[in-house]
Amino acid sequence: MKMKRKIKILLVMLCTISIVIILASVGIAKGMLRVSSIYPRLIDPVQGVNDTASRLIINQVYDPLLFPDTQGNPLPHLAESWETSSDGLVWTFHIRPGVKFHSGNELTAEDVKFSMDRLLTIGEGNAYLFLPYVSETEAIDKYTVAFHMQKTFGPFLSTLPSFPIVDKELVIANIENTGLYGDMGDYGKEFLLKNDAGSGPYKIKEYSAGEFFLLEKNPNYWLDMDPDAPDEVKIIATTEPVAVRTMMARRELEITDKWQSSESLEALSKIEGVKVASFNMSDVYFLEMHTRKPPTDDIHFRKAMAYAFDYEAAVKLFPGASLAKGPASTKLPGTDPSIFYYQRDLDKARAELQKSKYYGQLDKYPVELHCASEIKDEEKVGMLFMSNMDEIGITVNVKNLPWLSMLEESGNIETSPHIFTIINPAPYPEAGSQLVRYHSNQAASAIQNEWLLDPLFDKMVEESEGIVNKADRFLKYGEIEKYIIDLCPTIFVDEPPQRRAYQADYVDWPNARGEAIPVAGYEIIARLIKVYPEKIK
Repeated sequence: MKMKRKIKILLVMLCTISIVIILASVGIAKGMLRVSSIYPRLIDPVQGVNDTASRLIINQVYDPLLFPDTQGNPLPHLAESWETSSDGLVWTFHIRPGVKFHSGNELTAEDVKFSMDRLLTIGEGNAYLFLPYVSETEAIDKYTVAFHMQKTFGPFLSTLPSFPIVDKELVIANIENTGLYGDMGDYGKEFLLKNDAGSGPYKIKEYSAGEFFLLEKNPNYWLDMDPDAPDEVKIIATTEPVAVRTMMARRELEITDKWQSSESLEALSKIEGVKVASFNMSDVYFLEMHTRKPPTDDIHFRKAMAYAFDYEAAVKLFPGASLAKGPASTKLPGTDPSIFYYQRDLDKARAELQKSKYYGQLDKYPVELHCASEIKDEEKVGMLFMSNMDEIGITVNVKNLPWLSMLEESGNIETSPHIFTIINPAPYPEAGSQLVRYHSNQAASAIQNEWLLDPLFDKMVEESEGIVNKADRFLKYGEIEKYIIDLCPTIFVDEPPQRRAYQADYVDWPNARGEAIPVAGYEIIARLIKVYPEKIK
């Protein structure tokens, strides 16, 4: 009997060891969450916050002052409470004491001040949201910070989930003395492209350029984290469909990137245990037209293309998508539902083209359309566009480029193509958040390849954001939408849901349950996701 018992115990031990080995072989023994993505090149929270892939890292590593709920409403986070002056020109926030950065330094009002000063001085990323309004940030005491405004900024609170806080002491210790920003040298830009200075639930453990970023759980995070939240998060730099399907089938990937084609998602859904989550992030997919480069500098040429495009055929390329009707998502508060929008009409297209100064010499002005090679559905849109324009005599050359190359070319008015394809999420949950991208201070970026550079528009959007009363602000948004549509700098294609395949058997993802946070960069918040290795089949 003793021998039989020993054999039984041995068998149980062997089975247990085997299970551990199996779990380890698929990489989930510690509850690892792996996500495919374009490589996150710009993990500095200033330089990278407008890039989808980079935000995936930033929102795990850094904390904002306020955190959005599933309706986009800002909730206390690093800031426990706040108040504003009666004239709306001073916003005072009370910082939670005891929050530690990954370095061990305590997060204080000085770090908040430094983060805003750095953002406004560098002027990249989400600086365009704050530059016209914040005149000074004051650290009143260790845990109290005040933002002094040049003028009222109605949606200020809603923008703060898109304002990550950095470790002042760590960044200053790693400044390179380039002189680019005076005494602040390079303001830590080079350091923050390879290192983190955050207080968030995860910190950077390891990375391999062009291949992956590995994050590990912050053991000293100030918020309680569910024990089933992943211990490690690995961002794997690939969107290649065959590679993604292989990893999902082998349980080497938990959530796919958002750029998988419809065909790829269909194939992924057939893998045992894999489901496709579809959720709204208030995205708008559009074609940005360069208004300063011939022939798209001509408004009639642009309108001809807007009328010639087959919107209904394009929408069908994105399952679950709805037709876009302007520069702001119809799902956002403040969007005018009655606004005019372009529809396919070849007679109107030809009439507009005849008014163009390039009519009669179209063969001399081919149009370059650039789309991301990692996103197969965008190439389909490009080919559809090319075919549609051929019907009215416009030659379009479609070029597929790596997303990082597109980011680089969009930063210069000379190298930006005639047409640049992009999906624009809402940095905060109001129509104005997708209108403000046309402001001149956003021209040298991927989110405004139009190079509008229109002082009147700049004035209109700044006036709208200065309106404290929400109803009045929303009326102003409607005027701005009409102004943009009249100028026709953009072809608005559709409002696609974000669709990602995930391991439904052992991953509990709020978005898949209809609990998505409709703010740019919040589609994957690892601390809110649960991974159950024991449930793998």
